[in-house]
Amino acid sequence: MSTSPVEVPYLDPFDAFAPFAREPFALFLDSALRSERFGRYSFIAVDPYATLVSREGRIDFNGEAVEGDPFAVLEGALARHSFASVPGLPPFQGGVAGYFGFDLCHHLERLPHLAATEPNFPDMMIGFFDSVIAFDNLEGRAWIFSNGLPERETAAREARAKLRAETLGERLRGASKAPPDERLEAAGWAAPVWEPDGGRAAYETEVGRVIDYIRAGDIFQANLSRELRARLPGGLEPFTLYRRLRRLSPTDFSAFLGTGEVTLLSSSPERFLMLSGDRVETRPIKGTRPRGRTPEEDRRLARELQESAKDRAENVMIVDLLRNDLARVCRADSVEVSELCTLESFASVHHLTSTVVGSLKPGAAPIDLLRAAFPGGSITGCPKIRAMEIIAELEGKRRGPHFGGIGYIGFDGTMDLNIAIRTIAIKDGWMTLRVGGGIVADSDRGEEFDETESKVHALRRAAEPDG
Repeated sequence: MSTSPVEVPYLDPFDAFAPFAREPFALFLDSALRSERFGRYSFIAVDPYATLVSREGRIDFNGEAVEGDPFAVLEGALARHSFASVPGLPPFQGGVAGYFGFDLCHHLERLPHLAATEPNFPDMMIGFFDSVIAFDNLEGRAWIFSNGLPERETAAREARAKLRAETLGERLRGASKAPPDERLEAAGWAAPVWEPDGGRAAYETEVGRVIDYIRAGDIFQANLSRELRARLPGGLEPFTLYRRLRRLSPTDFSAFLGTGEVTLLSSSPERFLMLSGDRVETRPIKGTRPRGRTPEEDRRLARELQESAKDRAENVMIVDLLRNDLARVCRADSVEVSELCTLESFASVHHLTSTVVGSLKPGAAPIDLLRAAFPGGSITGCPKIRAMEIIAELEGKRRGPHFGGIGYIGFDGTMDLNIAIRTIAIKDGWMTLRVGGGIVADSDRGEEFDETESKVHALRRAAEPDG
């Protein structure tokens, strides 16, 4: 069975999502930057008919304990609900969506076990969505897709699909007529006090230890990160914070996910994995400079990044790692680098981005691809397993949702996930940030710390009352 689309009047996706933002499980995959190449589509998914949550080695599938590893459980559930999509329309037309936390790596490799810290995030939180609102931001069109799951009998599925589409359509019509929500900016709040898990000196010391491992021949590169956390200020709602973040730092792979337990606000510029048909794409980012305060300074910093042998080498190492990851599940000789070290400029930073593509082997599924490439090489290092061992030793705590992936896997086998960088995670009244960078043999300790400050600037500013 395929999904039946209902075209509805186009509305700015952010405005359309606002009435849904406080629901128990609401997801907004937000192409906030609106670039033609990567920011064409946005998606809203709410009210899943099932959820899959993995934490502490336990799996909860819609309220019931399930044995196995979360990748296998998800793969089995997807196989039971596969169907074709409508060609020529936005790619996510129903499926699973949510986040895959970094610590799912323990289900793929033998790595040091790290004790839970507070706030203690689930490793995975996924919703199963029978209905999706999809926006084509390039053409200014929108559709509601509704497939009637989890009903199995034809008449019941058709009735549910029709009712769900009508209900979402009514809510969209209400959103188009609603005045701006005064709660978004009306309430004042105190500036949050961010508590780092270590300041400049601690991070620079850990950078030095990574360099020691590199010189000893253990690794070529590791992505070392640091965490900051603060109490969510009273009067500051997560959706207000997201609104401010997307204004300060719009990106193609932004996302808002509220699950009732965890809220993620992501301004990620990085695609982790995209699968369309058999075409696979990953776009690692390595190499960063802050934006300049003047046009002349901005051009100088961009040129400095493009000409940096160190940053280029860092990027190429990760490209090679990802080529190897994709080769595990792609057809022989199909994996290639279509772009290498391309300059991309965002609101706060310049980046070097590369693109690796391939063709999935016949019979391989999205979860096979996810297993082969998870976690993303740009936020681990190479060789990947040894780099993750060193990361665990030096960072000493779980990364949670940070540096995992946020996005969707469609019932038709499509997939698009970001790398959850530049992401605020909220749980139990705490906001957490995690920011890092790739450390190589000639890294400068002070410059590496300064780079993390540049990357996190917009996220911290978004939570400031005058941000």
